[in-house]
Amino acid sequence: MMIGNLGGQLSVASKIAFDRGAKVTHFDTVEQALSALRAGRGADLIMAEYRLDLESLVIALDMERISVPVVACGVEADARGAAQAIKAGAREFIPLPPDPDMIAAVLEAVADDDRPMIASDEAMMRVVQLADQIAASEASVLITGESGVGKEVMARYVHKKSRRSTAPFISVNCAAIPENLLESELFGHEKGAFTGAVARRIGKFEEADGGTLLLDEISEMDARLQAKLLRAIQEREIDRVGGNKPIKVNIRILATSNRDLAQAVRDGIFREDLLYRLNVVNLRIPPLRDRIKDALTMAEYFVEKYSLANGFQKKILSDDAKVRISSHTWPGNVRELENAMHRAVLLSPDNVIGPDAIRQPDGLAPVAASTAALSATGNPVVDAATQSAQSVSQSMVGRTVADVEQGLILETLDHCLGNRTHAANILGISIRTLRNKLKAYSEAGIDVPAPGEIREAG
Repeated sequence: MMIGNLGGQLSVASKIAFDRGAKVTHFDTVEQALSALRAGRGADLIMAEYRLDLESLVIALDMERISVPVVACGVEADARGAAQAIKAGAREFIPLPPDPDMIAAVLEAVADDDRPMIASDEAMMRVVQLADQIAASEASVLITGESGVGKEVMARYVHKKSRRSTAPFISVNCAAIPENLLESELFGHEKGAFTGAVARRIGKFEEADGGTLLLDEISEMDARLQAKLLRAIQEREIDRVGGNKPIKVNIRILATSNRDLAQAVRDGIFREDLLYRLNVVNLRIPPLRDRIKDALTMAEYFVEKYSLANGFQKKILSDDAKVRISSHTWPGNVRELENAMHRAVLLSPDNVIGPDAIRQPDGLAPVAASTAALSATGNPVVDAATQSAQSVSQSMVGRTVADVEQGLILETLDHCLGNRTHAANILGISIRTLRNKLKAYSEAGIDVPAPGEIREAG
């Protein structure tokens, strides 16, 4: 959403944002924009001319419990004007005429709806296949997984595959919105419902009517709101804050969580009946360390994306860089991988990205292979296996990723005398993933050591 009239410069910014895939609405005044927000025309971001009364805008948003960030912009604004805009409550200041890369960066900070579903690894393909099976249904879906694995990307994928794909997809981050704002954000409110409620406000449930509502990080929702949400799901109707008349809604609910909700139920912080309502189908997205093929495919996608975004000729990953990517555990998952590939594009001196360009956020230390990242454990068997695995990594170039992975797993298992738990810890993968891989190797006729054994030389 853009507010103001800057002699065409805001229109230029609107066109850049539109070309980057954003949906843009434009209003001349703050009051017009507020009226649209109250009517349920939601926004992920407000870009407003800095000479407008931004302080009144921010205060109105706060008093009316409308959660949306404000970014100030202006032509030939001096440092004082920019500082005053920030003081008034704007998150950032953008000079105009607009820089396309800066507009793109702002859009990327508030939206994540242009990510393709990348699934080439068997572990992820099983999840996508399940999503395909249930997408056309009306079932509520709980999408779980570690932070950064791509839960919202999966939610958007389910929506696009559903019969509601042409209707709205509305996302609410339950962890990012304070409790006193979240109720109005979800259910809306009536005029006079509380101090500052100067007009009726349509909430996300009504905004999503006919489409899909994503409740992102639902584990962070307050217990009182959980009860109201449960009723909304059961009855397919909501009550605005301060309202006395229920409103029918036709939506499909998707929810995400990076926490174990079953444990949250046992801890008394999440309603068991709500969990049952949400968890009709569970799509559990594996961490990136358990889907190495996807890590490589995503890395190539991000390299191409950020080569284009930064005006470079398309760069490519060297074989050594691919080995580095496949051997890192990526504790931050896709989010960490994306940032690392963006840095690699910027830091590589030519069009071929080597392993030295894949660095930590400080731009100095390289990301570590999972084996190299481990310190001494005090266990001579485990430490010997770690050293051996490190030496194996030196001779990886020229081999396929699958071959490197198989060799690394079996060599590590040898030096752990077949101990699956120790080997999994060294490799940075789950014991379940290790057992599945070893089963596949055995079925292919490959000698896999049993606990307490090593493979026969040959």
